[in-house]
Amino acid sequence: MHLDELSFQRGLPEIHRECAASLYDEAFGRKFRVAVRSEKLRRFLLTRCFQRDYAFVAIAGDKLVGIAGFHTTIGSFTGGITYKELVSLLGIVAGSWAAVIFGFYDRTPEKGVLLMDGIAVHRDYRGGGIGGKLLEELVAYAEKNRYEKVRLDVIDTNPKAKKLYERVGFRSLGTQRYPYLQWLLGFGGSTTMELDVQTQNKKAAS
Repeated sequence: MHLDELSFQRGLPEIHRECAASLYDEAFGRKFRVAVRSEKLRRFLLTRCFQRDYAFVAIAGDKLVGIAGFHTTIGSFTGGITYKELVSLLGIVAGSWAAVIFGFYDRTPEKGVLLMDGIAVHRDYRGGGIGGKLLEELVAYAEKNRYEKVRLDVIDTNPKAKKLYERVGFRSLGTQRYPYLQWLLGFGGSTTMELDVQTQNKKAAS
C-alpha cells in the first residue's frame, strides 16, 4: 500500500485503543513483559492508560496500522501507567515490581525537548515507509510547536531503528551499557539519539 493511500494524524482515535495496545505490545512486549508477564493484562493496561493526544497514527481505511507515541513536559502517550494504576490492576507486590521496571524506562523531558516513546507498525505494513512518515510527522510537530530538539533512546538489539533515525538526521549522544541487566531486560544497552530541529530545518530549506 502506498503512503498516499494512508491517513496520518495526531491523536489516537478512541475506537482504535485496543488495536494500539496490540501494536505497542507486539513491538515492545519484550520490554513490557518483564514488568507484566500476562499478555492479557499488558494489553488491558495499555488500552486503559494511553493518553490519546500524545501520538501520531497511520490509518488504512478503518484500520490502525502505525503509531508513534511522544512525551512532553505536560504529558505522554503512556503517561497513564502510574503506580496507583499498576497496584490497582496487579496488586501491591506485582504492581510495585512493574512500577520499578517501568521506572527504569522512564525519561523526564527537558524544556524545549520532545521525547519520542517509540514507533510501532503493523507487521503486514512494514517496509513501506510508514515508520519514517510517522517520524516526519512528529518532527514537523516539534518544529511547529517550537521545540528545539527531538530525543529518543534505541536499544542495542534494534539496529534497523537506529539506521532509520540516522537517515532522518538524528545523531548519537552516547550509549549506556548495563550487561548485568541483559538477563532481565533482553538487551544490554541503549543509545540516546537527538535531532536538532532548527538545524534540520535549515538543511531542508537549502
